[in-house]
Amino acid sequence: MKVLVGTASWSDKSLVASKKFYPREANTPEARLRFYATQFPLVEVDTSYYAIPLAATAQAWVDRTPAHFTLNMKAFRLFTGHATAPNVLPPDLRAELPKFDKATFYYRDVPPVLRDALWQRFKDALEPLRASGKLGMVHFQFAPWLLRNRAGHAHVAHCVEQMQDYTVSVEFRNRTWFDDAHLGQTLAFERELDVVHTVIDAPQGFSSSVPPVWESTHMQYSLVRLHGRNHETWNIKGASVASERFNYDYPDVELADIAARVERLAPETFTTHVIMNNNMEDQGQRNAATLTRILEARRRARVPHLVATPPQPVGAEHPESEEAVAASEWVF
Repeated sequence: MKVLVGTASWSDKSLVASKKFYPREANTPEARLRFYATQFPLVEVDTSYYAIPLAATAQAWVDRTPAHFTLNMKAFRLFTGHATAPNVLPPDLRAELPKFDKATFYYRDVPPVLRDALWQRFKDALEPLRASGKLGMVHFQFAPWLLRNRAGHAHVAHCVEQMQDYTVSVEFRNRTWFDDAHLGQTLAFERELDVVHTVIDAPQGFSSSVPPVWESTHMQYSLVRLHGRNHETWNIKGASVASERFNYDYPDVELADIAARVERLAPETFTTHVIMNNNMEDQGQRNAATLTRILEARRRARVPHLVATPPQPVGAEHPESEEAVAASEWVF
């Protein structure tokens, strides 16, 4: 089993402002992504949730990362059932919107022809990543109000149909999908659609909470997303940035437990992606590095004679070569 560990975003404002992860010379978006890709083999692109990126932007991500690097792309918010403002649509498609008497609209409000155009624009943005072999999963984090009912099932199936040529991961945020009576049915539904089930680590006890179901539903991939365990901020109102909500620093003992669960998640033929979505300052990057070290230590303890240690430059504070980052793709 190969495990890739990374974080949700590499350019969060809190992270950049903290000056705790990037060296001083990494002071541009290009330099920051290039540096990030020397530390981790995987990143989740979250900006695509807020607005569909240009294909040229995606091509720049390809050009700034090494051949082995993987980018998961988060699906545009309109597709996942979230309220959307007209100004986040591409300007030429924005002009095709009907007039609304409210500030935001939902997927159901958009004419079918415009929906199709938005799906195609999103696929256009994915194409540079796919053509380069760097696209991992397209992640659909559905709105908390998407219920486990006929309409909810139909919308999920519709999204998967639209993305039939891609590896799709799904994340539900309403507890009806994984309550005791329906957990098995939801996993069967995910398997039927051939999508990647998302194991979620997050605070429990809220309507938007789902339990961490450590199961795999896809033949090739598993996905674990770690949101932190901060009960006080999980449903915070009026947060100006995501880092206020996902402010949590995983202690080593919790990361050790997660590492053990990751190992047991899937057979050896699976590739597991682990995304740290806690993002106050450098929390995600520090925790991702610690989790990587724990996974490596467990691997060495289990099969010490099968894996050689890659040579490290004397005095190097950070691994800078492709080979060094490739070594963080732990194989079990």
